[in-house]
Amino acid sequence: MSPQRPYLLRAMYDWLVDNQCTPHLIVDATLEFVDVPQEHVQDGQIVLNVHPDAVTRFTMDLNHVSFEARFGGATRRIWVPMTAVTAIYARENGAGTIFEQEPGLDDYQGDPESASEPAAPAKGKPSLKVVK
Repeated sequence: MSPQRPYLLRAMYDWLVDNQCTPHLIVDATLEFVDVPQEHVQDGQIVLNVHPDAVTRFTMDLNHVSFEARFGGATRRIWVPMTAVTAIYARENGAGTIFEQEPGLDDYQGDPESASEPAAPAKGKPSLKVVK
C-alpha cells in the first residue's frame, strides 16, 4: 500500500483552512533535501506557517511540500520532502496530528531545483478553433 502521510497531511491541511485556522507544519530540518531558512531552525526543527495568505506557489503532492514565503523581508523558496513533515497543527487551538515513522515513505530522491514547475502559458497570438 502507498504511504498514508501525504493523504492525511492534505486532508488535515484542507480541514484546518476550511475551518478558518492557520495550519503550521513542523519539519525535521536535518533530513536530506530539506530546503528551509537555516537561520530559523531550532533544535533541528522549523515551524512553517502554510496558510494560503502566508505563502505563494504552494504545492503538495505525494513526495513533497513546496512554496514561497517571506522570511526577514526576503522571499524564499521552501522545499520539504514528505518524510520531513513531522506534524501539522492549527495555531489557534493546537488541533492537528503528529506523524509517526512510516514504512514505505522513502526520502525524496531528487534535486528540488529540477522539480517540475507548472508550465507558463504560451506567449503569442491566441487562436480559436471550431470543434464540431
